[in-house]
Formats: sequence, structure tokens, C-alpha cells
Amino acid sequence: MRVSLILLLIAALCLPGKFVATAHAETVPIFRLDAGKPAGGKVIMTLSVENVNNVYGYEARLSFDPDKLELLGAKSNLDGFSVSPIIKKNEIIIAHTKIGSVPGDSGNITIGTLTFKLKKHGQATVKWESMKVVTDKLLSTTITVGKSVSTSKSFIDLTGHWAKADIELLASEGIIEGMDDDHFVPDMMVTRAQFAAMLVRALNLKASEVQSPFTDVPSASWYAGVVSSAYSSGIIKGVTDSRFAPEQDITREEMTVMLIRAGRYMSEGTFNDKGSVDSIPFVDASSISEWAIRDVEIAVREGIINGRTANTFGPQSLATRAEAAVVMKRLLSKP
Repeated sequence: MRVSLILLLIAALCLPGKFVATAHAETVPIFRLDAGKPAGGKVIMTLSVENVNNVYGYEARLSFDPDKLELLGAKSNLDGFSVSPIIKKNEIIIAHTKIGSVPGDSGNITIGTLTFKLKKHGQATVKWESMKVVTDKLLSTTITVGKSVSTSKSFIDLTGHWAKADIELLASEGIIEGMDDDHFVPDMMVTRAQFAAMLVRALNLKASEVQSPFTDVPSASWYAGVVSSAYSSGIIKGVTDSRFAPEQDITREEMTVMLIRAGRYMSEGTFNDKGSVDSIPFVDASSISEWAIRDVEIAVREGIINGRTANTFGPQSLATRAEAAVVMKRLLSKP
């Protein structure tokens, strides 16, 4: 029975013909594609049309970004039988037909809904490309729709946060990640391994065959590859020759030095001028470690990092996840 219904629908949608929008020829169909408010990592999109006459079956084609969205299901609001959605790369095809000797639907109707999983943070767009409509006389026509709607996955704990825009941008590019799908926890401290991972993703560093010399980086740890890549690229050094202290919270001066090293890696010849403590405009400049003074001066002068307050830099203060995201974005925005 299912096979025969599918064949009937396919046959109907393949028939040539003319679709009459309404009883008045001057009235044309108006298509709408609306996105609901994302919830629980999902979003429901609704397809509707106004000013239609005698819709017995349809085939809707939509395009989407499969890297950011995953179709979880499709539901038709019309009586009858629906074919399971067909997904081809970035295209979705949904089809439906009524069954038996019944009239088609007319007026303003809701075609159906699509439920998507939001796979990545940032904006994602779905476009309703076309709609093939079949009347109860098996007359069909294809209409170019061209309606788009965008949705986005956001962290629920960033509302009103000063770093929201930068965090969401880097999250959409896969450079930073949340503590879970819904929470970024911007004011939590960031570890040395976590910041190294941000740099590795930002610079798209490949896995290195060079093993780091750090005895406190287990080969089975999630950050072993990150540390090796960052070390072989000259972006990180240990707190000693044999210790990296991967799970130790990173200080602002440590973060700044890693940033400037990353900048030099990105563009050879940049950030190579000499800085001095006298050029750092903070009252606590003398408390910056000698090995960090040069890079802190450059980073402050270049606008990559600001003080913890208007008058202090806070070199030994621990960096937050929000601060790490913002300075990373500033570095990547440098010409």
C-alpha cells in the first residue's frame, strides 16, 4: 500500500499542468517561512501560503547549511500521506498528497513544519527554493518561492554580557566552545591547556609529530595533541623545562605572551619591536614578570589587551573565559 501511494504521489507531481492560485486570476500565492524561538538546541520552522486554491499535493524544495543544521523531522499539516524527507547535501525535499476523492485545500493554509537541530553556534539560514503544487485534477505547476529565514544558536548565559558579540562570533567559527551546548560560563577562569586549544583552533594548526617535553601532559589527555602542536609552533613554553601545568588557570601576562607569539606565527615580522616597562601605562607595570614585559607592552599598544581596570593591568590576575575570547578576537582582527 505504501509503495502504491508513493508511486501515485510521484506520478502526480510529474504531471504537467497549470496551477490556479485562486478563483481570481489576479491574486497570486504568498509564501511564508517562519522560524520559532530556538529551545533545547532545536528550532521549528513553519511553511505556510496564502491565496491558494485546491492544493491536493505538493513537493517543497529547501536549501540549508548542513554544517550548522540537522533535520530531525518534517510534519505536514494537511490530511493524507507524506513521503519521508529526502536530503541531498544541502537540499531538503518534502512531499505530501491527499488520499481518495477529496477536494484540495484552499485559502490560507499551513503547509507543515520542519524541526532542526542547531549543531553550531552562530547564524544559520534555511531557504524555501520552490514549491510544486498538484490540484485534485492532477494538474501541477512549480513556483519559485525564494523565501529565507535565519536562526541562531546562542549561549543562554551571555544575555547582556559585555563580551557576548565576540564570544558568539568565535563560537560560530569553531574557535571556542561552551562548557555545554547552552552555557559558555564567561566568568569562569580559563586553564593554560584551554587557552592553548583556542590558539590551535584559531591558527588551524595541524597535528605535530614533535612530542612536547612536558612530563605533566599525559599522552591520553584531551590536550596532548594541542600542547604538541602549540609547542612545535613556538606558541607555548612550559612553566619549567619539563612542566607545562596544563590544568593551571592562566594568568593575564601568560595569556598575553601566548597571544603575541601567535601573532608572530600568523605573520612573520610582526610584533618584533622591543617594548619596555616604561611604556606600559599602568601603575602596576613594575609587577609584570620580566619575561612578559616586552609582549605586554606590544599587546597593550596594539589594542589587543586592555587593563583589568583603567589604571592597573593585573599581570598575575587570572584570565576569564570571556577575556580570553575577546583578546583572541582582537588578535585575529589585526590586519
